[in-house]
Amino acid sequence: MKTLAKKIIFILFIFNTIIILSCKQPVEKKLNLDDYNVPLQKINRYLVKEDSERIENYIARKEWDMKSTLTGLRYQIYSNGNGINAEIDKIATINFTVELLDGTLCYSSDSVGQKRFKIGKGGVESGLEQGLLLMKVGDKARFILPPFLGHGLLGDEYKIPPRSIIVYDVELINISDY
Repeated sequence: MKTLAKKIIFILFIFNTIIILSCKQPVEKKLNLDDYNVPLQKINRYLVKEDSERIENYIARKEWDMKSTLTGLRYQIYSNGNGINAEIDKIATINFTVELLDGTLCYSSDSVGQKRFKIGKGGVESGLEQGLLLMKVGDKARFILPPFLGHGLLGDEYKIPPRSIIVYDVELINISDY
């Protein structure tokens, strides 16, 4: 009997030990964000530099006299109007074309109609909003938007591929309050 009792106690001991060890939570490793941020920052700097070189080569081939903003938007106002200046919170109406650097036409006001939107409220590319703030009604301009001022890493999921540099040709038709 003593041997049977010892065997049962031993089996219960082993069984309890297995249960206790299986219930123990695995140790989670704390993530150090710097392990990810530093390589991502390096990659981002590389991509921005590469995009900037592609844009500069494109401008040189076209022989355009373009200026650059601190954000990296390239622009050229090639025809001056005499209307009021574009401002944040005003409604802009534009005629436009959007092309890729290889000349592929993506969108135009001829095919999709004029764009009408409130400046500074999103809904259009941030580079387009920045460029419009440099214009007045009647101006015609070109803007070259690097991916981070355009459609970013994903494109627009229709006609603009991921990480595309886009070229806007814009005519500011009207600025209004509503």
